[in-house]
Amino acid sequence: MNHPANHSTQGPRPAPRLLSLVVPAHNEGEGLPQALAVFRQVLDDTGVPWEIIVVDDGSRDDTFEHLARAAAQDPRIKGIRLSRNFGKEAALLAGLRSAAGDVVVTIDADLQHPPELIPQMLQAWRDGADVVDAVKRNRDTDSAFARWRARLFNRLISKLGGIHLQGASDFKMLDRQVVDVIARGLPESQRFYRGLADWVGFRHVQVPFDVAERAAGEGKWTLWKLINLATTALISFTSAPLRIVTFLGLIALLFGIAVAIDALTSWFKGEAVSGFTTTIITLLILGSFIMISLGIIGEYIAKIYDEIKQRPVYLVQQRLGLDDTADAPFPQDTVGSVHGPDPSQPPTL
Repeated sequence: MNHPANHSTQGPRPAPRLLSLVVPAHNEGEGLPQALAVFRQVLDDTGVPWEIIVVDDGSRDDTFEHLARAAAQDPRIKGIRLSRNFGKEAALLAGLRSAAGDVVVTIDADLQHPPELIPQMLQAWRDGADVVDAVKRNRDTDSAFARWRARLFNRLISKLGGIHLQGASDFKMLDRQVVDVIARGLPESQRFYRGLADWVGFRHVQVPFDVAERAAGEGKWTLWKLINLATTALISFTSAPLRIVTFLGLIALLFGIAVAIDALTSWFKGEAVSGFTTTIITLLILGSFIMISLGIIGEYIAKIYDEIKQRPVYLVQQRLGLDDTADAPFPQDTVGSVHGPDPSQPPTL
């Protein structure tokens, strides 16, 4: 469903006391200095106090070194270095938990999300929006295959998961209340940020943008990573794939009835029952259905297994300008750099 523009009935909000910019980065050393310079200029132009939190998601290049130099020159730039590559979803969660702003913007480090849109997003927030979604108007910078797989992914999740993802991106502005719900009120470890931002509800406004060329480096999304993300999104938001198992069972039943009718008809006519070919085809079809069904069920069991292990979503190796408890998932969690929900305590919204 589309989210219409909503405006507060209590009048426009005052300017935020602090705006936080969360930037996940993985092997972005080549373009990070340029990106930070652009971010600083845009944020300065808003006239709002700001902070930039860059989450280095286990980069193997000099991303963190560039970040450390920038943080030493400007204390408003802060950083988190994860112990390894936990994935973009984990990096976003670490940044959201550390952000102290009344509003929080999540944006990519490659400048494909235009930071010049932030003032317009800020105005939409002041007009009453709780979530400002920057949606992709076109993806001319991507290949035809990349555009096709993105459309397929978004349509599939939107149809089956009941959430709106057409043109969605991780470029968003969130009100403080929404940040607390997503980052601290949802204890699940298998996360899909775009879906959660839509699922929690609140008042949404969409702001269109054109995807720009990467400032430097290459894209990090491989086909395999997209498949893993799509699987997580589907399993997190819908049980529809499980119904495929029932559907396959019905097809197998109908096929079995057709084969039985054919065999009985041949027997009554005194004709030889075709055995070998029919048996092989039947076994192949039923075997395929069984393996597909086991695979679907296995994916759900695997996600349940990951959740009940209660392992932390990420581990922090080093922080810049942030204390050790800045990104604790819940107020009662102050144990070093291990970040995971405490099973003995209910989540605090």
